[in-house]
Amino acid sequence: MTLEMQELAQSVIALAETANQEIEVYVMSQKSLRVEVSDGQVETLREAQQTGVGIRVIDGGRLGLAFTTNLDHVSLKDTIRLAKASAESASADEYNVLPSPKPVQSLDLLDPAMAAIPVDQKIELAKAVESAARGYDSRVTKVRQSTYSDGFYQVGICNTRGVDVGYEGAYAAASVLVVAEANGQAEMGWSYDFSRIFHELNPTCIGQEAARKAVEMLGAGQVETCRVPVILAPDVATEFLEVLSPALTAEAVQKGKSLFADKLGEQVGSKVLTLIDTGLMPQGLATAPVDDEGVPSRNTTILDRGRLETYLYNSYSAAKDKVESTGNGVRASFKGAITTGPRNFYLKPGTMAQADMIGQIKRGMYITNVMGMHTANPISGEFSVGASGLWIEDGKIANPVRGVAIAGNLLDLLQHATVVGSDLRFYGSVGSPSLLVEGITISGE
Repeated sequence: MTLEMQELAQSVIALAETANQEIEVYVMSQKSLRVEVSDGQVETLREAQQTGVGIRVIDGGRLGLAFTTNLDHVSLKDTIRLAKASAESASADEYNVLPSPKPVQSLDLLDPAMAAIPVDQKIELAKAVESAARGYDSRVTKVRQSTYSDGFYQVGICNTRGVDVGYEGAYAAASVLVVAEANGQAEMGWSYDFSRIFHELNPTCIGQEAARKAVEMLGAGQVETCRVPVILAPDVATEFLEVLSPALTAEAVQKGKSLFADKLGEQVGSKVLTLIDTGLMPQGLATAPVDDEGVPSRNTTILDRGRLETYLYNSYSAAKDKVESTGNGVRASFKGAITTGPRNFYLKPGTMAQADMIGQIKRGMYITNVMGMHTANPISGEFSVGASGLWIEDGKIANPVRGVAIAGNLLDLLQHATVVGSDLRFYGSVGSPSLLVEGITISGE
């Protein structure tokens, strides 16, 4: 079936009237809703809808870009001319190439029932999340924000080499931030979940998880500086992966901005670590039949038992390294240029339950929150972040801990991982199970 946005992309290619230049047309139509609830009342209800066309022209290695949200023929032809003029004034680069067509896997990313769900029902879901958080424990005193959001999108990509693809999808998500208070101390807890099927969102689980995280931190104190094993909770491990992912792109390596430069084929992490990127994960938030330049999605093993197998490539960086694209050409929107980035990026789960991981630690810490991860350096790998969580003694949770810091190097962290949990969870398009890392320095009192 040819989709409406795919037909639009085809029509723009037909308007291009080009002989020597190569042209790519990327069309996206998207509709979004965001609801914010507080004290059982709707504070924000925002709907947005936009359709846009991005055009990329390559003329003798010279790259030109232009975009428009006006879809009449005159505006589209003007945008094509603007992209061509941009290419004429650019410097030539032999690695500016467009992909050729290849077989594409069909994926079901749209639940037809999503569009029929009334806004009132979506508001009720956000309210149910808030209610579940408040009802969990009397010490939950505030719900800062309970949100529901969803998005519907359709994409069409065509180029003069013969790429001609289209797909559509939808997703729904909910999150909540709560405050628990006792004895003059306040602690926050957060939870989030998403699904491509509305009825799979569980407001009770989302609300109660945020409340539990806040309540379990009440009475938190510090510990003395020590070097102990730590367990990174799935959302914390995910934050570390988010710092790592840009450094694993060939684009970063080629620019000399990656701690993984010149390490291809080397053992960069523990043998318990297998790191995967895929555009084909069923129900994944970044799942699509192709990347943003029409290259078919694939499963890519980046780390195989700690060994660096490949970087992530788009068409440009692949041409530069004389390899195939891994289907990681991404763009922020139809307005943006193609860069390289992860799709569904995750650490392959192990077999050990989190409770069993805790049970084998004589003295250590379960880290449930880190602050300042944006300061970690993806080039050197150095990080120093604030942390809080639960102290472990003799295989059991002893007491909550806050006001400490952990510091080190991302490569050291990878190399000292000893156990990967079975509890894989995604936060957006990045996911991880719990991760046990030996010998982390905790700076406390």
